[in-house]
Amino acid sequence: MCYTCGCGMTADDMGDNRNITDKTIADAAEAAEITPEEAMQNMLEALKKKLAKKK
Repeated sequence: MCYTCGCGMTADDMGDNRNITDKTIADAAEAAEITPEEAMQNMLEALKKKLAKKK
């Protein structure tokens, strides 16, 4: 599950498919017709902006 809780086990949803995993990112990338790496970079940039607004 690990993008959610931070345990570092990015392929394991810990028994709850609502957690964000490598598969979640791969599926989203496929939907957007981009690579998983591009999806992660886009997510990183969006998260940085979102978190900066919280300060």
